[in-house]
Amino acid sequence: MTNPEDLRQFGVEVYDRWTAMWNGDTALAERIMAPRFTLRYTQAGTEAFDDVTTPEQLAATIAAWHGTRTGLRFAAEGLAVVDLAPGAAAASPSGAVARPYLASFTAPDGGVVSRSGTDTLRVVDGLITEVWSVSSGAAGRTFYR
Repeated sequence: MTNPEDLRQFGVEVYDRWTAMWNGDTALAERIMAPRFTLRYTQAGTEAFDDVTTPEQLAATIAAWHGTRTGLRFAAEGLAVVDLAPGAAAASPSGAVARPYLASFTAPDGGVVSRSGTDTLRVVDGLITEVWSVSSGAAGRTFYR
């Protein structure tokens, strides 16, 4: 894969699968994550991710996260920034993909809580090896209205 548009499409698809995994398709962890990876979350309350380094751990942590947030949904927002180059194998690019997202869930009082953030995914040979995630946090706001 050397065509810039193909590389961009691959990056968007990686981010879309990342989002689908966060929306409950935890089987994707085995297919999109490297066997060992690093998560770097800056949001308060995300300390549970500090020690997650395998697809199995990530799938279990995401499932638990959904158990504490009714109706949790993630959606990509804005344009993806894709900086990928051909990898060792034809279908295995390496580089970075970043995109804003919107997370929403139902609060205990029945209201909807919405928060924006940005996830930056480092991809090596087609698999996610590192994630940097920042969000607006508990008292934050959304990027888009």
